[in-house]
Amino acid sequence: MNVVTQPTPDLAAVKGRQQIVWSSGNYAEIGVTLQITGERLAEALDVMPGDRVLDVAAGNGNMTLAAARRYCNVVSTDYVGAWLRNGMQRAEAEKLSVAFREADAEDLPFEDASFDIVTSTFGVMFTANQDAAASELARVCRSGGKIGMANWTPEGFIGDVFRTIGSHVKPPAGVRSPMEWSNPDRLKELFGGNASKIEIEKKNFVFRFQSPQQWIDLWKVAYGPMLKAFEAVGPSGAPALESELAALGAAWSRTSDAMVVPAEYAEVIVHRA
Repeated sequence: MNVVTQPTPDLAAVKGRQQIVWSSGNYAEIGVTLQITGERLAEALDVMPGDRVLDVAAGNGNMTLAAARRYCNVVSTDYVGAWLRNGMQRAEAEKLSVAFREADAEDLPFEDASFDIVTSTFGVMFTANQDAAASELARVCRSGGKIGMANWTPEGFIGDVFRTIGSHVKPPAGVRSPMEWSNPDRLKELFGGNASKIEIEKKNFVFRFQSPQQWIDLWKVAYGPMLKAFEAVGPSGAPALESELAALGAAWSRTSDAMVVPAEYAEVIVHRA
């Protein structure tokens, strides 16, 4: 009987490639549209003025700003410096007090139990080493604190987008899917020993575009994973990838007059033991 063994990925190399992917394009053009998810998460966490909040893999700062607007003491981190600078500009425009620090979600430069609330919206889920990232979120959160996340689901639109991209550009062998961060069993594996309770609520963020083509035209230059997918398939493979994505956008849209797509995500709250 032949036993098929899964390859052991070089997670450090994967992370290096991921950083290049996420540093490409201009994610801020997309990230800023997701602000409502940060506001929803802040309310679900019931953040209080004076809470010490760490936003991990913060991107351009949607959850960062939501917490700062509620008078929390916020530290915003990401390993892409350009995103932090964009978040800083947004905070300065609103005259919000936020500390920004470049940091790796898998190796956070903070003492144990430094924060009351630790958050991530569509960020930590994309780490190469999921166990290390989850361990770090739990480590820096105090006992009795909360870890709040917004993570895309495999059943939703973004899950389909990544499957479509993955059918043209194979993901790294042996690396776990980022969509697992919405799975209750996987979340128990990641946080169970550090959690007194894990709450998961499915919600939708609605993407709104004039058409599937407008969506593709924006994302293939602004969204790192899609930009790099088009680079990888090259001119010969681009038409097929674009055609499949356009069909996907049209299929998910709830109207034929535009592209209006409810995209499911899991709002996760881990109560720190």
